[in-house]
Amino acid sequence: MSFKRRTPSKQATLHAGTRVSPSSPSTILVSTGIPSLDDILGGGLPLSCSLAILAPDHHSAYGELVQKYFVSQGLASGQQVCIVDDDGLSFAKDCMWMPVEFSTTTSPVNDEDDENSTQSDERIKIAWRYEGMKHFQTTVSSGNHSSTDDYCHTFDLTCRMPVSVVQSACATKRLVFVEVNSNEDVRGSIRRLLRRIENVLSASPSEMGPMRLCIPSVGCPQWGDVDPAAIMYFLHSLRRLLRQHPHVCASVSLAPHICADYWGGYGWDRKVGWLTDAAISMTGFGANPSLVAVFPSHHGLVQVLKLPAPHTILPGSDKYSMLRGLASSAGANAGSGENNLAFKCTRKRLIIETMHLDLEGGVTERRTTPSSTAISLDAGLADDKVYVSDRGGRSLATVQVELEKAVVIESDSQACPPLNITTTPSKVKKPKKKVAFHSDQPDLYDF
Repeated sequence: MSFKRRTPSKQATLHAGTRVSPSSPSTILVSTGIPSLDDILGGGLPLSCSLAILAPDHHSAYGELVQKYFVSQGLASGQQVCIVDDDGLSFAKDCMWMPVEFSTTTSPVNDEDDENSTQSDERIKIAWRYEGMKHFQTTVSSGNHSSTDDYCHTFDLTCRMPVSVVQSACATKRLVFVEVNSNEDVRGSIRRLLRRIENVLSASPSEMGPMRLCIPSVGCPQWGDVDPAAIMYFLHSLRRLLRQHPHVCASVSLAPHICADYWGGYGWDRKVGWLTDAAISMTGFGANPSLVAVFPSHHGLVQVLKLPAPHTILPGSDKYSMLRGLASSAGANAGSGENNLAFKCTRKRLIIETMHLDLEGGVTERRTTPSSTAISLDAGLADDKVYVSDRGGRSLATVQVELEKAVVIESDSQACPPLNITTTPSKVKKPKKKVAFHSDQPDLYDF
């Protein structure tokens, strides 16, 4: 009996703007338009999966901003995009776009105009041996920007999508819109909306390439008077539709007022994660001025609620994400725990990066003046004419030591005479053992 080795079949040609997942060859990924968010998801959003963005900040629209990146990336890659909104055309026209002067020979969009641009040309002044080391990276790079790889384009928040691009996408049926059309019967409106979405997905064959389903601000006033049960029913039904159409992926953002636990009950964000394939919370600092003072270089915190794993047991992000700090490519700190993530919205782009405390527990500037305790000690003993009136150019620390000695001597002189009371002798403390370690090898930094 002879055996023949099974060779893997040749993989079909990938469509534009797609990539094979490094964790599972049967999983096809699309980019969200934000390189750092793709890294957190394990390379991108898998097809047939849904992503939920929770942004509970009422003073900003970070969830809607992520949705605009999602739409812009789809249209730039030539993919089909469906926007579920009563005013989807205005939403598409308000999306960001690539800079006009961008080309393969120019550098990608960066933060030259940001507040940290002045520190790029400064030399390291700690030690000469550290000058050749690379700078500490808090986020991932923008990726490859060649003309042959359009997986993740570089967008500029100062540029808007041209009207010609929107008109061309609408004429070629690459950009379609689905209205919510809600009424007093919220459950009936959601069922009719799901049927319209299903008709659009069925009319889009998989041969035309991937299709992106963008649903911004689920639960906003145009959806009617929704309750948690209606939102859970919609998310669960949407996930069922995506399983029936493997060439479609969806990005959903909840309205700010329904992202908090007081609206959906205890553990509401976890319930949203159970009903979707991936869920991320972006909590802004706009409602809490104290957090703005503690973290001046960030605009909010990022919490990963759930990660996509369509064809594997463990999500690929656990192995391939660099921002989370669990990947082998993260360096020597791999396996030491997950990093804290935060986001900031600069003038040109939205960035998700690792968050670290500044110097001295959050204080960005070192204190060079005397501490408040030292000043109060000097002011409290100002009646001492011997030491305070004539300091003689001595330092504040020397004067404080002399003041303490004077106080101790004065208290001993005014103490009561000792009484003839037998006292038990205090126990003598044993000296602590000291252990020294010696090595025959020279120190690493001995020259």
